[in-house]
Amino acid sequence: MLARENPVMIDGPVGLLQGLHLPVAEARGIALICHPNPSQGGTMLNKVVSTLQRTARDSGLSTLRFNYRGTGQSEGEHDMASGEVDDAQAALAWLQAEHPGLPVYLFGFSFGGFVAGSLSGRLQQAGVAVEQLYLVAPAVMRLDDEHVLANNCQLTVIQPEQDEIIDPELVYQWSGALSQPHELLKVAECGHFFHGRLVELKELVAERL
Repeated sequence: MLARENPVMIDGPVGLLQGLHLPVAEARGIALICHPNPSQGGTMLNKVVSTLQRTARDSGLSTLRFNYRGTGQSEGEHDMASGEVDDAQAALAWLQAEHPGLPVYLFGFSFGGFVAGSLSGRLQQAGVAVEQLYLVAPAVMRLDDEHVLANNCQLTVIQPEQDEIIDPELVYQWSGALSQPHELLKVAECGHFFHGRLVELKELVAERL
């Protein structure tokens, strides 16, 4: 029987952050999973986020997913910019303290792709290595000069071809302009939320973890 995630409350920049933490025995790394747009109902319980968490768990990573400020039981109000990246940085610091010295893996879905991507750049600036970065249907239009990706980690971008929320062409153009090596995976006949395709998403990630 698989262990259940443990509810946790983490000190964040503007108050407590609600999270779900799963320590894995003899973990080979830690995984932080960032959820989609909170102003449109996105939470850590989103099905894509849940799929990414289970995939990370099954590959031997201790995991943490969390709610940004103003979401669920997390305190504060939505910022929809650097504030959520600040939240992610605080959540990762908590996870690192729980599992010191382990490699860092970042996952982000939709708006969470912006958050995870921006966090990776912050970590690189601080001298903290990111082992792998997974961006699923990422909100690339939010990435700018202030919010940049780390360029020294393994990067995988997974984009549904029939995405009704994030314009796939924007993601393709952004990918084509990236100077760093990365993998762009296009999922045919698939919408933003991977309805009916979550098993395929899990396989795509699991093969690369």
